Amino acid sequence: MSLANQYPVSLQIVDTFAVISIDNPPVNASTDAVRKGVLSCLENIDQEKVEAVILRGEGRSLMAGADLKELESEPTEPTLPQVTHAIEQFPLPVVAIVKGFTLGGGLELALASDYRLAVENAKLGLPEVSVGIVPGAGGTQRLPRAVGMLKATEMIVSGKPILAQEAQDIGLLSAIIAEDTIADIKQALSAMGSPLTKQRLSERNIPVYDHDAYQAHTKGLLKRAKGLPSAQVAADLMSQTSSLSFAAGVALEREHFLQLRRSLPAKALRYLFFAENALGKQVSTQQPMAKVGVIGAGTMGSGICINALMSGYEVFMVEINDAALERGKSHVVSELEGAVKRGKLTAAQKEQCLNRLHASGELSSLKEVDLVIEAIIENLDAKKSLFTELGNLVGPDVLLATNTSYLDVEEIFANVPNPSRVLGLHFFSPAHIMTLLEIVELDSTSEDALNKVKVFAKKLGKKAVTTKNAWGFVGNRIYAAYRRQCEFLVEEGASPEQVDQAIEDYGFAMGPFKVADMSGLDIAWRMRQQMQSTRHLSRYVEIPDRICEADRLGRKTQAGYYDYDEKGTPSSSSFIAELIEDYRAEKDISPVNFSQADIQQRVIASLINESLLLLEEKVCATPEEIDIALTRGYGFPRWKGGANFHCSQYACRGVGVSDGASC
Repeated sequence: MSLANQYPVSLQIVDTFAVISIDNPPVNASTDAVRKGVLSCLENIDQEKVEAVILRGEGRSLMAGADLKELESEPTEPTLPQVTHAIEQFPLPVVAIVKGFTLGGGLELALASDYRLAVENAKLGLPEVSVGIVPGAGGTQRLPRAVGMLKATEMIVSGKPILAQEAQDIGLLSAIIAEDTIADIKQALSAMGSPLTKQRLSERNIPVYDHDAYQAHTKGLLKRAKGLPSAQVAADLMSQTSSLSFAAGVALEREHFLQLRRSLPAKALRYLFFAENALGKQVSTQQPMAKVGVIGAGTMGSGICINALMSGYEVFMVEINDAALERGKSHVVSELEGAVKRGKLTAAQKEQCLNRLHASGELSSLKEVDLVIEAIIENLDAKKSLFTELGNLVGPDVLLATNTSYLDVEEIFANVPNPSRVLGLHFFSPAHIMTLLEIVELDSTSEDALNKVKVFAKKLGKKAVTTKNAWGFVGNRIYAAYRRQCEFLVEEGASPEQVDQAIEDYGFAMGPFKVADMSGLDIAWRMRQQMQSTRHLSRYVEIPDRICEADRLGRKTQAGYYDYDEKGTPSSSSFIAELIEDYRAEKDISPVNFSQADIQQRVIASLINESLLLLEEKVCATPEEIDIALTRGYGFPRWKGGANFHCSQYACRGVGVSDGASC
């Protein structure tokens, strides 16, 4: 029997099993039609003719969560809690087949089932906090009854999925199977050695646990969540679970779920989810690249090599300095070994990566590659000279990319023949970890070249924003405006500590002056020195220069805006306080007493205004791409959506505001 014509769910009788199959490509997301289909299938099962129900998904997943578009409107019946309740209360045992990404509502379906069999490659999780909500179909109540409070809270508050083997080790799975065939399923069920019966998690007690250990564990989870509001709600909800009945816990869970789905942080996270999904969604190329050359084996170059190797590319690393080449190779090996320890790669996959790595000191080794990425010193003459030589060495169709952060990309490629193949690829360090990539398109760059690197970026797992050739591109230009505003605030009366605290309380991972100390103050100092001839054209704060002149270059010298002990712990500096006070006196500046809201408003306004200038100047095509850059590469809190989202929520017109203020 099949109900597939009416719903994207079918029912078939196979041997003694009623098999319910969800078929809603690409990830079998929970939709109104899917939920109705599952309930309809349950209602149409002849319970006299089968011994159990198998719940599975067509394609690669059981169900990879909800259709987030549904969260934009009020929920409709049947809701997912009604479906999970129906599965759990169904008279016959239900066996969920977990495969691929079984996340959110998919795992909640599996938890409502009596048995859970997983294919080896399965990943299971409740990642709802990452889109600003909490599980809403019993996940917070059934998961701790299956795996205990500590692990359940970890999975729910962090939102991070686990692999099938770990899921079995902690008691979440009944068995692991090779494939989701009826034969494998029957064999696994038979191996359990007893007839299938109802195994309702709602009827279990939560295992006894150490409350002190639980509180310490939860505190650590929240620290890593870095202020994500939904993580705090999830932690609060989980802390009450053991003192509530299952029914009361489910009711409380649903209450929080419905409140959060309407919240501003949830809207911001959905906005970013849809914006990131739209990047390169319909981009394809007839000739995908297979061989990538990377010039430079330093931190950036070796990071790009690692990223490309782990994404399946054959990589040619070139470094003219023998010692640097060996260090680069060692870094690659070390990071790949670390990936094995973290479960990101198998030992066999690591060896395959290393077999695809070719290291050389000669540019001639790049003759057969599809793409060359330069990652040498940030010097215009050096880059220009390199590409002048390289452009005549490799074939005319080999794509050439510079990893410059600020330099004029067009000038770098001034002497390269066939300029339709040149562009910028600005990676962020460490390149194999940071997910932001800026693609710098020149007027000469062909559509084919652009499409090829967008496909390349997607395969690397990057969120790639496209920008025109302009100083600082998108991210660094906005960050420069942000940093300037923070310096203005210090000049006018705020302390570096006050500014950092205000920005961190807004939700940034780290304040601007802590970031500057971590990066090294001499980097920006050199850049300011290069721009000395134009300094008189705009307001300039000399405080950072004076700090560098005092040989306080940040963490590496144990002194910058802060003092640092041997462990790198920052503390307020009396030297800096005196330097700033003397500077204000010299410039006849009467210090202003700024509130935290004042600081936040000024700083966010600077981001919004620079974003609007980028759009007006057509450096970037969409406000969404700017927000992606800010949240992926510069620490802007994702649950605030980015500067442009922040502005749109308060109907701003070029003026940033703090939360609760009006334009």
